[in-house]
Amino acid sequence: MKVLVMIKGDGADEAKVAPTQEMFETMNAYNEQLVSAGIMLGGEGLKPSSQGAKVVFEHGETSVVDGPFTEAKEIVAGYWIWQVGSMDEALEWAKRCPSTPGMRSVLEVRPFFEMEDFAQVVSPEILAKEQDIIERSRSNA
Repeated sequence: MKVLVMIKGDGADEAKVAPTQEMFETMNAYNEQLVSAGIMLGGEGLKPSSQGAKVVFEHGETSVVDGPFTEAKEIVAGYWIWQVGSMDEALEWAKRCPSTPGMRSVLEVRPFFEMEDFAQVVSPEILAKEQDIIERSRSNA
C-alpha cells in the first residue's frame, strides 16, 4: 500500500518557524529510519505559501491567487510518500515523527488509489494507458 503523508502547517505560523540545525538533525534521523526500513519512497519540505499560488476553477472561470495563504487553517508544509503493508503500519510510523515543541503538528495520511481500485468503472484499455503514463513519468524523475 502506498500512502501520502502530508505535513500540515498553519498559514499564520509559516513565518514563525525557521529551520534549525537541530530540526534538520532530528528529521534526518527519522528519515534514515524510514529509508532503512524500506518505507520512504520520497519526500520533501515545501517553501512557504508566500512563494506559491493557487489556481482556482469556479463556474467555468479560472483564476490565480498569489500566496501567502494566511487565512488557510491547514497548509501542506511538506510530504512523504511511503510504501507500507497497511494503514496501521503507516500510522505507527507517523506517530514516531518528530514535532516542533510548543506548536501543534498534524500529519495527514492518505492512501493512493491503485489501478485495481478502478477496474469496475474504467475499461482495461484506459487503465493500460494510465499505467503507461505513470511508468513514463517515473523516467522523468
